[in-house]
Amino acid sequence: MTSVCEDDLLEELEMFGVNSPDASVIEQLIDLCRVHHKDAAGIVEEWVAFAQTSGINLTTLTPDIVTNFERQLQKKSMKVPKTPKMKKPEQGSFSAKKQRDTGVDADIVDELFGAYSTPGANMVKQMPKRQITPEGPPAHKRMTTLSRSPVVPFSPASFSPVSSSKSEKYSVRANIGEIVTKFGPVDRVSWKGDGTKKDIAFKLDATASLTKKYKYMFQKYSDKADVLNDMIEDMGLYLQKHYEIEEYAHVALPTQEEVTVVGRIGCDSLGKLNAKSVILEGSRETSGGRHIPVDLSEIQQFSLFTGQIVAMSGINSTGNKFVAKKVYEGIPPPMADLGPIRGSPLQFLIACGPFSTIDSLSYEPLGDLMTVIQREKPDVCIFLGPFVDIKQFEDNEYLKPENDLTDMTYEQLFHQQIYQIIQATESLQTELIFVPSSRDVHHNYIYPQPPFDIKGLNEERVHFLSDPCTFSVNNISIGLTSTDAIMHVGGEEISFYPPGSSDRLARLAKHFLLQQSFYPRYPPEESTNLDLDQFETHARINTIPHILILPSDMRGFVKDVCKSCCINPGRLAKGLVGGTYARVIVQPTDDPQNIVEKIAARVIKI
Repeated sequence: MTSVCEDDLLEELEMFGVNSPDASVIEQLIDLCRVHHKDAAGIVEEWVAFAQTSGINLTTLTPDIVTNFERQLQKKSMKVPKTPKMKKPEQGSFSAKKQRDTGVDADIVDELFGAYSTPGANMVKQMPKRQITPEGPPAHKRMTTLSRSPVVPFSPASFSPVSSSKSEKYSVRANIGEIVTKFGPVDRVSWKGDGTKKDIAFKLDATASLTKKYKYMFQKYSDKADVLNDMIEDMGLYLQKHYEIEEYAHVALPTQEEVTVVGRIGCDSLGKLNAKSVILEGSRETSGGRHIPVDLSEIQQFSLFTGQIVAMSGINSTGNKFVAKKVYEGIPPPMADLGPIRGSPLQFLIACGPFSTIDSLSYEPLGDLMTVIQREKPDVCIFLGPFVDIKQFEDNEYLKPENDLTDMTYEQLFHQQIYQIIQATESLQTELIFVPSSRDVHHNYIYPQPPFDIKGLNEERVHFLSDPCTFSVNNISIGLTSTDAIMHVGGEEISFYPPGSSDRLARLAKHFLLQQSFYPRYPPEESTNLDLDQFETHARINTIPHILILPSDMRGFVKDVCKSCCINPGRLAKGLVGGTYARVIVQPTDDPQNIVEKIAARVIKI
């Protein structure tokens, strides 16, 4: 039976903006944890999924709604998976031909092929052949002329495929334009741009960011081990120099004196990390790759997660357990310094997908966002995927490919959104930045993820970047990842602090800078496919960016972390309802080391 602490449950709920629920609601949720064998994080994740699919406000926790939530959990636990029906290949089909030519069962061939395909590729394969409707030009022809001036005037409705219905719950949403959180001198700046073209210098950090596709799924175990070992040794050198550690001891050798060891935090079981399951895996150089259980009972405060590289001081009297007395959690890299920031204030708009509600392909939230952009005229717009969300098609029977909801393929649907965004901002001359997501059904399902590649698009103000990436705009350094890495780290974090002494969201964001990585968790969350060869080169945080963008399903936030402005803009669409986006203004300064003092930011409901 799972035992859940009320404080843990309240902390998890607070991360999604649920503050001070009724005591009766907390009792109901604790009972659900016991019945369904879930911890606080697990039951809150189920609540978030239920709220999004039901179109309920996440913060609306009443006894009646929790009762409905309980019924849904019971139905879910009673579901029996359906046995898939086997289709016999037609005489003239490709699968039947494979069996005749090779003598191998076509089902085996398809299974092997599927094992080497991304989820997106498999879904595209299932799409019916596109049928050209008699109204208007074929969709794919419009996509081949992206560099030409648009012929059709922009309107929010232009984002919707002809056969897609509108989302009813989104149209009746409340609190449009409400400011969720704010940061800096928001009342002393003008949030509306003048629409004039500014001299904007965009520069990609090509050494730290991917610029093209690469071959993956060819990693050897020995190569992976080398990368993971090098990461421990590199961070060990940083820690040794910063904390003036004389030398590192072997993690598993018994000693009666206090020593300092270095290694990667791991879990000794298949479950989630807890204070009793922590192990420390040493490097080959200092510990021969050995690992040892860690006793944390004598540490005053700590924050640990799987994959975190730390140094620990303590005693290992028996060689079977390391009793830690102090933890050195990591060292942030140096602050980015690209020179003074001159000129007029620079305005950013940041939005993270999905850009349409799960019950529709109308892209109404994206259309409303374009209206905001046309009204407020930001200088730079950063769009992070997913643009065509794989979860949207997995979770909604109405949008399954066999229902022939639209005559477009996934890639054409993506092209239409890019085309419309370019069209809507053409008169503003706004710089546009597009970053993919592993949830994009039409793109490479790997991390680090290469940038989008749209042939025939020749727009100087349009930039397609990788996930993750680092770039600068007028000497303002920006680092970002579209993967919900902060949620993944939070799902494996254990911490002990006096009540009220630590801001969990700021603490989670700080881990990225202390570990100098855009994805510090290892092993990764099951939906994230790491390519460690590329990860070592293209997922490192070499300098602290002035703005660090970490989009997440958690509630939007803006925090000052290690003198970097860390932002979670939230999702533009959340289930059946609208979400949030972020606005940022950076004032000129001759002191980029303290640029966070010159930044004003807001997270706003669409």
